[in-house]
Amino acid sequence: QVQLVESGGELVQAGGSLRLSCAASGLTFSTANIGWFRQAPGQEREFVASHRYTGINNYYADYADSAKGRFTISRDNAKKTLYLQMNSLRPEDTAVYYCAARISGSKMGADYWGQGTQVTVSS
Repeated sequence: QVQLVESGGELVQAGGSLRLSCAASGLTFSTANIGWFRQAPGQEREFVASHRYTGINNYYADYADSAKGRFTISRDNAKKTLYLQMNSLRPEDTAVYYCAARISGSKMGADYWGQGTQVTVSS
């Protein structure tokens, strides 16, 4: 059974930083295609970033345009944990952030989801 447990969301001022974590179990973490989505109130869930295994300890990081240059996705295979370092946060980054595994090629969905962690950015 795949389990994804997010943590690290909190209230932060605009311009600040946060690091989200996602502890994974029940899957082969080192080769998993995993990432982050977010959903703001009244809006659809959207892709934020993914970290895809491309072979022999190589990974490809992909970002939504809104995240490029500000967010960094990474993983620790020994800890089976995915991270999202978010810098220069803006009020429009306010959302529930979800960890996801086995993300679709279209980046519109995934097979497995965490429960989400709330990020609130005040202006």
